[in-house]
Amino acid sequence: MKIIAFILLIFASGIVAANPFPTGNAQTGKALFDKNKCNSCHEQMVGDGGNAIFTRAKRKVHNPAEMFAQLNMCSANTGVTLSAQQEQDIGAYLNKYYKFK
Repeated sequence: MKIIAFILLIFASGIVAANPFPTGNAQTGKALFDKNKCNSCHEQMVGDGGNAIFTRAKRKVHNPAEMFAQLNMCSANTGVTLSAQQEQDIGAYLNKYYKFK
C-alpha cells in the first residue's frame, strides 16, 4: 500500500510540475496583454504584428523564469504594475508561443 501511495505522489507531483502557470488563465492574460498594448514595442522591433518576437530563432526567453524576468522588465519599462496573478495569466497566454511544460 505504501508503494502505491508513493507512486501516486510521484505521478501527482509530475502533473503539478508540468504546468508552469498553475493559476494562470490564458484568456485573462490575453486581455491584459492587449489592454497594456504589449505588442506595440514588439511591433517596432520585429514587425509582423509583434508576435514574431516570441518565436524568433534568437529569442531571449527559454524557460518560465526567463519569461517572468522579461515580463517584469517590459512592465517596468512601460510603467505597468502587474500582480502575481496577472503575471500568471499573461504567462498562461504567452505559453501558446513558448509551449513550456
